[in-house]
Amino acid sequence: MSKPIRALIVDDSALIRKMLKAMLQADPDIEVAGTASDPYDAREKIKKLNPDVLTLDVEMPRMDGITFLANLMRLHPMPVLMVSSLTVKGADIILQALELGAVDYVAKPKIDIAYSLDQYSEEIISKLKLAAATKVRPIAKDYLKKKLNADVVIHKQVIVPNFASTDSIIAIGASTGGTEAIKEILMAMPASAPGTVITQHIPAAFSAQFALRLDKVCAMKVCEAQDGQQILPGHVYIAPGDRHLLVTRDGARYYCKLNDGPMVNRHKPAVDVLFRSAAQSAGTNAMGVLLTGMGDDGAQGLKELHDAGAMTIAQDKDSSAVWGMPGSAVKLAATDKVLPLDMIADALLSNKLTADRYGT
Repeated sequence: MSKPIRALIVDDSALIRKMLKAMLQADPDIEVAGTASDPYDAREKIKKLNPDVLTLDVEMPRMDGITFLANLMRLHPMPVLMVSSLTVKGADIILQALELGAVDYVAKPKIDIAYSLDQYSEEIISKLKLAAATKVRPIAKDYLKKKLNADVVIHKQVIVPNFASTDSIIAIGASTGGTEAIKEILMAMPASAPGTVITQHIPAAFSAQFALRLDKVCAMKVCEAQDGQQILPGHVYIAPGDRHLLVTRDGARYYCKLNDGPMVNRHKPAVDVLFRSAAQSAGTNAMGVLLTGMGDDGAQGLKELHDAGAMTIAQDKDSSAVWGMPGSAVKLAATDKVLPLDMIADALLSNKLTADRYGT
């Protein structure tokens, strides 16, 4: 008889740990070697218990699951199954975890966890067994060093913050939880609102569909951005999921520019690229909004917008799914306002420049 698979459960919720333990131990081929409440606890348990496979949450105290996964795969590679509610909100987090070496993922149910998670038993057990049988390769040694900044796409320039004769534009950046946050803001914007450019960390296969879904529920016209497309009032342009979106200016007109350059902050599209281009092309006529997301992409770009005289807004912690990106911007003193999600549209529309030019 073969040895049972030894699993370590890593989750900050005592309820989830208890339920996963009972669920996995019900299978005779699996032995729960232990549980851990955070990555630091997990690190010690891995050394002590030497499990065959790990279940790992994303959002945990002291260190997030993605950072822990990156360290684990670099120093002690082993099979990992992501079990997280964030996988429902952010496809980017799924891809990032898989890129780092996670074998697969299971999304926690959104409601009635005690009942619903039990219904996931078969999926979790089957995926855990497959993960345990997978040969995991160590993460590339230089992966964590490859965090390139916006310079690789658009060089930083001295900005003259005065474009009084040009229309205003809104630039929005988001990641984890951002698809719903963007939807809420756009649904509150009238058809006469300023042209809006958006970079959301999202796989290429989903960006066009995301734009189409928004177009059906918003007064503004929403589309996936095309290279050379003019940015017009009442229109929203979503970055394709595999290219950077930049704002360029020719006289008094703004245009979308798509760039297939390297990843910036390990993302393509990257928010920093969009924000820097908006700062350089629009200056005081731009408004920048950084929404929920893990990491710090967009923080430096929002600072550049702020320094160029643009109005800058960060989503507040309580309304963010993950306060990494907006929180990083706050730490850089890049924001004029830190607002709950439901107040951001009003702040954009009440900005004096917007109100004067668009009658909002």
